[in-house]
Amino acid sequence: MPYFPVFISVLFVVRNEAAQYEKILSEASAAIAPLVSDYELIVVDNASTDDSVQTLKSLSGEGGLPNLQIYALTKEVDTDTAAWVGLENALGDFVAVVDPFVDDIAFLPEMLDKAASGADVVFATNKQKPAQGLLYRGAFGVFNGLFRWFSGVDLAREAPQYRLLSKRVINFILQHRQPALTYRHLPATGGFARANLAYSAAPRQAPRKRLGNSIDRGMRLLVSTTRAPMRLVTVLSLFGAVANLLYSAYVVVIWLFKPDVAPGWISLSLQQSGMFFLISLVLLVLGEYILDMATASNEGPLYHVGQEFTSARMTRNEKLNIEVVASVPSENRTAKPQQIT
Repeated sequence: MPYFPVFISVLFVVRNEAAQYEKILSEASAAIAPLVSDYELIVVDNASTDDSVQTLKSLSGEGGLPNLQIYALTKEVDTDTAAWVGLENALGDFVAVVDPFVDDIAFLPEMLDKAASGADVVFATNKQKPAQGLLYRGAFGVFNGLFRWFSGVDLAREAPQYRLLSKRVINFILQHRQPALTYRHLPATGGFARANLAYSAAPRQAPRKRLGNSIDRGMRLLVSTTRAPMRLVTVLSLFGAVANLLYSAYVVVIWLFKPDVAPGWISLSLQQSGMFFLISLVLLVLGEYILDMATASNEGPLYHVGQEFTSARMTRNEKLNIEVVASVPSENRTAKPQQIT
């Protein structure tokens, strides 16, 4: 098994799966511990309604699992926002974002190998996708097509959820006003060295996603990560203003050179084209103001951590208190041992 002398944080976002937490975290700890010099498991509970928080609290207590960081949210938020709770609190040199029910943590060594070779971002795509409904697949395809058209990034293929990020990438995302929204696409568009890997593993389970929540999240992601939709509105407004101005000129030409025009057509056409010209100009100005306000806006936090607790036993702290007894000649055996802290 390869060994990497790094500190890695592994992040899980969970909700209402209390019965499976001990198995998931135990397997993750057993897989990661021999792989790296140090690690932490970060669990973000997305406002579970079962006894998830109590279960996680017991797992982090005396006799529980080491190196756990638990963050329990007071209200349910979208997956990207919940993931950012853990990302901005992670201590590792690298942070892996893992869906414990879909992604295979056994693929992490290949991702770390790419990171050790110089990649700041490593994406991993599971070829075995959980089954979803026809409406969800259709909406997902439409959203990806629009996002690829506006921003040039295919989120499903180029920026999947399973990812390994260096601390440098996380610090870069933190500089943006809404990192929880931009976290999904910025690693693929920020100019960092990245690698896209693929593997095949059967998902642990197939979570059903809610179409309404996905549409809401997709629209917020679309309008918050690119100005292209609003820019399209302003371009259409400009086109409408120019078209109505040209139509007004056409009406004037008809009035000057065509004597047999229906009574009232000239005045009615000029009135309508003038009104639509003004409306288009108003929409153009409003669109530009909205673009400027969206750029300068700074919204409040999207989440609030209600509870936070840490494992009673942290292996990295234990490693700091090691007593080493140096070898000394027989005549100096009364010398005190050296203590390194």
